[in-house]
Amino acid sequence: MDYITVDALRVSASHGHYEHERKTEQEFLVSLRVGYESRPAGASDQLADTIDYDDLRRIVHETFAGAQRYLVERLAEDIAAEILKDDRAREVRISIQKTAVWPDGVPGVEITRKRH
Repeated sequence: MDYITVDALRVSASHGHYEHERKTEQEFLVSLRVGYESRPAGASDQLADTIDYDDLRRIVHETFAGAQRYLVERLAEDIAAEILKDDRAREVRISIQKTAVWPDGVPGVEITRKRH
């Protein structure tokens, strides 16, 4: 399988379990790895034959700008579901990290979802 990636996308939003996380924007770091068949795009050299990086970025930003979520797991699930609506996407791996929670580490979650 081939993969298209978006790494270290920085997003500011107000999501989290704690009230202070929902009242003040915090930075999230999002990385995506989408499995797909790249041969059609490689043969045609046409953007229409691949998954557009800009569409992936838009999905992430729209999801974070939408309704507040309590858990990053929910954000990841919602992003994965939206990406997998594209029939070309066979699987998606999403990593979401909260960059400003601790002074000595970066917590986060990573999920992988496949088309059934």
